Amino acid sequence: MIYIVMGVSGCGKSSFGAFLSEKVTFYSHIPLQSCLCPHITSSSPVSIHQLGWPLYEGDDFHPQENVEKMARGEPLTDKDRLPWLLKLHEVIQRERCSGSDAVVVCSALKCHYRQILLYGSKALTFSSSPDQEILPPITADVFFLFLHGDYDLIHQRMKSRRGHYMKADLLRSQFDVLEPPLEGENVLSLDIRRSITDMAMEVEKHIIGLKSSPVMP
Repeated sequence: MIYIVMGVSGCGKSSFGAFLSEKVTFYSHIPLQSCLCPHITSSSPVSIHQLGWPLYEGDDFHPQENVEKMARGEPLTDKDRLPWLLKLHEVIQRERCSGSDAVVVCSALKCHYRQILLYGSKALTFSSSPDQEILPPITADVFFLFLHGDYDLIHQRMKSRRGHYMKADLLRSQFDVLEPPLEGENVLSLDIRRSITDMAMEVEKHIIGLKSSPVMP
C-alpha cells in the first residue's frame, strides 16, 4: 500500500509522514482460543503491525533549480513541477511493482498533478488529447492523505518555522492552485487542527478497514 501525504506547504506533511512511517501501529483481536496467548480474551486488543514503511520526502526530489526559485520567493509553474512529479511517479511505481508499502510526501495540489503521480507520462497524453481513452480507475493500493486547514493557521506555522527554503509569502499561491481531491480519488481528509496522534489514529482505522476488505490485494 502507498500513502501519499498531500496538502499545501506548511500543513505538516513532512512531520506527519515521518510519524506514520515510524510510529503507526494498528490493532487486531486475538481469538479467545489463541494458543499463543491463552490469557488474552477475544476483547483484548493486541498490536500486530507497525508500519516502519520507507518514507519518500518529496522535497528531496526537487531539482536544484526549483529549490532556488522557491527560495527567491517565486512560485513554481506546471513546467517546473513536471520532472519532479515524474520522479515521484517512478518511486511509487517501483514500490507498487515490488509489492512494498511506502509513505510518499508530496503537495499534489492539482488533480492533474495527482494523475501524473499515479500514471506518469500517460497522464500527459490524456490531458493533451481529451479524445484519448480514459485513464484507468485508481487502484485500491494507493491512497491520498489530504491534510487541510485554513490559510491563517498554516501561514502562522510557516512564519514560525526555520531553515526551510519555502517562503511563507508563497502560501497564497499554493491555495490559489489547490484543487482539493474528490472522493473518487481515494482520499482520506485530515483536519490539521487535530493532533498528529489523532490523525494517525484515523489512518490506523483506515488500514484496518482496507485489510479487512475483500477487495484489498
